[in-house]
Amino acid sequence: MPTKTAKTTEKTAESTEFAVIATGGKQYKVSVGESIKIEKIIGDYKEGDKITFDKVLLVDDGSNTTIGTPNIEGAKVEATLEEIGRHAKVTIIKYKQKSRYFKKNGHRQPFFKVKVTAIV
Repeated sequence: MPTKTAKTTEKTAESTEFAVIATGGKQYKVSVGESIKIEKIIGDYKEGDKITFDKVLLVDDGSNTTIGTPNIEGAKVEATLEEIGRHAKVTIIKYKQKSRYFKKNGHRQPFFKVKVTAIV
């Protein structure tokens, strides 16, 4: 009978550094080179602008983990604004039978698509 050989998988030495940031009332786990969609930020921004997130809650560089209380002093995540857009339409319908009550409304939530360039 032939013997079975065990398969070995080796992980490549990729950057395992990540951070957790807070923006738009939500928290996002980000790493360098990653693109994420976040809530629109108030202000005059256009595509290609640099955005800095200073509300960093956690930073992990693979060997050390730093947790903020609630934020880490001096930590920043830098990103570039790739796209300004709106999500798909969400349709809201209110209806009551036998009373001729029908309302239909739609909403498209605006977003920013940003690409993380550095965790400082």
